[in-house]
Amino acid sequence: MAHLTKLTQYNIEDSNIALLGSDLEKNVREHGGDKEAAWEHAGTSLGLQIWRIEQFHVVEWPADRYGCFYDGDSYIVLHTYKRTPDATSYSYNLHFWLGQQTTQDEAGTAAYKTVELDDRKSGINTAFKGSSHQVKADDAKYRSSWDACSIPRSPGLRVFPIPLLFPQFYCLRGGIATGFHHVTEPPPLDMRKLYRVNLSRHSAGRLNLVVREVPAEASSLIEGDVYVLDLGTKILQFNTKQSAGQERFKSAEFVRSLANERKGESEVVVYDEGGPGASLFLTELGAEVLVPASVEEATESGQAALYRLSDATGSISFTSVAVSKDLLSTNDAFLLDNSQDPVRPAVYVWLGRYASLNERRLSLQYAQNYLYSKKRETSKVRVTIPIIKQEEGFEVADFFDKLSGEA
Repeated sequence: MAHLTKLTQYNIEDSNIALLGSDLEKNVREHGGDKEAAWEHAGTSLGLQIWRIEQFHVVEWPADRYGCFYDGDSYIVLHTYKRTPDATSYSYNLHFWLGQQTTQDEAGTAAYKTVELDDRKSGINTAFKGSSHQVKADDAKYRSSWDACSIPRSPGLRVFPIPLLFPQFYCLRGGIATGFHHVTEPPPLDMRKLYRVNLSRHSAGRLNLVVREVPAEASSLIEGDVYVLDLGTKILQFNTKQSAGQERFKSAEFVRSLANERKGESEVVVYDEGGPGASLFLTELGAEVLVPASVEEATESGQAALYRLSDATGSISFTSVAVSKDLLSTNDAFLLDNSQDPVRPAVYVWLGRYASLNERRLSLQYAQNYLYSKKRETSKVRVTIPIIKQEEGFEVADFFDKLSGEA
């Protein structure tokens, strides 16, 4: 695995990534426009395609790095597949992923360019996955969480989170704009990196490895997972009591992959919580005990809210309207806020069949900005609440239930 050198980091949570109608949108158009070269071969063959945002440009991500994302970057991921073996046409899931430390320009460009690709593919099955960070600086900050948005072309379509697209998913610290650089020589033997390892279960039952680099400090050690501390000359694996056997096994495979890069120059040591030598691992990070796993606070169920996004007057307006299916206009875009649902919180973006290009391209940015605005108003709102984006006539199964308050 490539190692990194570090300069500066930025925090997307401190910025307004929408910047609607500002210089960001102008810069995106200026650097790419509707003739984005990266889209020429997008979706022309089965499988995954990944691009990273670099200085407003969409740059192809190397195939040998698929499954590896950096928290200082923003990415666009296109999954091309056939719904059935006999299908004569392709279906698509389109995602974007925003690292916790990505810049506002990168985040805004990723959102804009993802919708641009959707426009080019004329309403493909699209699922946008974004923002890997939570608003709480606790255990949840490093768990697998995604803003999601989908434009299903078949009712009831379900889209997998980005980690489940890869047998092994890595989220590492660093990025193009934060001074990290990939190098090809073997990693140094004086490094200090802490990884948190867990498994994410696919709906088909398959388990996918998820590895997240976290700060090498005591506060990162949370009950329930496996941790790997890479010190260069030594690689230490720590199995917490509540970690599953399969997590431990997969973590051991990850450790072996790190050791193999050093060609036998690294010593591998495995500790079990409460077992011999476990205190040595904790002491290395200045910890005495593990941090208890956080328990999500119950969210009070609140009323849904509906907003209309329209440029019918010549300029974009975003206004609150009564929550009613009858008010959905085929000429506009709408945002249904169901973020207070205690079971399946989400924000739904609905695009009318004749919504303008401007409304379509800005709808996702308005949805993101809406969540950030709510987060500033109340700490109970997470900016990583899913955003479900859909076309008129191809709504997800429960959209109208949410709109009518029946679910």
